[in-house]
Amino acid sequence: MTDTLFRPAYELVTDMAEGKLSAVELMTASLDRIEAMNPELTAVVAQRDRGELLAEASAADQVPVAQRGKLHGIPMAVKDLTDVKGLPTSMGSLAVSLSPATRDALLVSRMRKAGAIFTGKTNVPEMGLGSHSYNDVYGTTLNPYAHSVSAGGSSGGAGVALATGMQTLADGSDMMGSLRNPAAWNNVYGFRPSFGVVPREPKGDVYMHKLSTPGPMARNVRDIAHLLSVQAGGVPGLPHTLPKPDLAHLLASDLRGKKIGWLADWGGAIPYETGILEQTEAALRQLESAGAEVVELPPPFSRDALWDSWVGLRAFANAADDGHLLDDPMSAELVKPAVRYEIELGRSLSAMDVQRLSEIRSDWFRKTHELFDQFDALILPTTQVFPFAQDIAYPTEVNGVTMDTYHRWMEVMVPVSLIGLPSLSVPIGFGENGLPIGMQIIGRFGDDRKVLELGQAWHDVTDWPNTQPPKIYL
Repeated sequence: MTDTLFRPAYELVTDMAEGKLSAVELMTASLDRIEAMNPELTAVVAQRDRGELLAEASAADQVPVAQRGKLHGIPMAVKDLTDVKGLPTSMGSLAVSLSPATRDALLVSRMRKAGAIFTGKTNVPEMGLGSHSYNDVYGTTLNPYAHSVSAGGSSGGAGVALATGMQTLADGSDMMGSLRNPAAWNNVYGFRPSFGVVPREPKGDVYMHKLSTPGPMARNVRDIAHLLSVQAGGVPGLPHTLPKPDLAHLLASDLRGKKIGWLADWGGAIPYETGILEQTEAALRQLESAGAEVVELPPPFSRDALWDSWVGLRAFANAADDGHLLDDPMSAELVKPAVRYEIELGRSLSAMDVQRLSEIRSDWFRKTHELFDQFDALILPTTQVFPFAQDIAYPTEVNGVTMDTYHRWMEVMVPVSLIGLPSLSVPIGFGENGLPIGMQIIGRFGDDRKVLELGQAWHDVTDWPNTQPPKIYL
């Protein structure tokens, strides 16, 4: 594909250094694409003035090559849960102030220092809750493969911006699949790093694990590594951080001899829409043809215990972060039911409840180390359903099984999210409905490079983002 906006970001940075491309040309192409496609898709919000952005791009072209960073001249919109100086952080909620942020968040400051130019924000669900990016501030983000269905979330705007070439790299965050789910539904890559690789904001409580982590999204795995190398690295005043992974010269892993554990439907406990498991198993056969050994595993841990631990600890974290929204009568009237559910459940837990739930999490973490002594990676589908109708809040049943909470249909994310394992969602093709899905390549805690190398091997074989991009009408 010759479209500049579909080329790898790391190549674009090189081209700008060699004088083959200017930051102004790249910014112009990106803004033109946003102007043409965003009004219908609602991926990029809180957009900045075109003239200001072109002036910043022109200034970037004057920076000596030796002084340029890894993201030099790359247009990026930041997920609208994260502060960018001068832009509002709506969190998709009418209960949140739309006053411009007065400072950059840590992640944003790192990307800005590396040369990124921020064009606006990417759309999210209210408070980042639920994997469907709709809200009363900006509206609903639509899937570029079928405008009638969801783009996922909470990094839904980011996924769409990548799929359509509105931008070549995207930041996001992941508590319950928010980097992985929209990647799968937009035919791109989303990487949840090991917890602690990319630091959270060094403010407030920094000891209690809040279950979420920032991370990168991209149209190829080397770009994932490229952005992660900017995002990663500990900071003073923040414990529980991991050293920056060695991401230089990321090479595809030789799949020959690799042993892959296939967790499938967790022994029948996790329901999937028809076509999800079948498409994932077809991808596994591709891994086998490349030399990997795939072994289907029995359930390695109690599904009910994992869900119990997850629901409680997630609610506990959300109540701590967002409880003030229910304390104020005005904001309490504005928040969606999922926000109220999380806060009320979290506040109902006793200290000993939290201890019990954390002990389950600890047991599962220890169990995964036994698994990774036997397997190079574990595989799960990224989603339990194909993208669903954009005019509903969430699926209430999956393959005839009633969902008992607003997020039960995302249960397949829990084994990773609960203990902060590295997980890369890779595209694996399309269902009979023409809609994209993905699978998770899951690694041992701290083995982020290994997961990315396996993902690069998959990308080299398939390259789904360029093989079947969405139709773009300019």
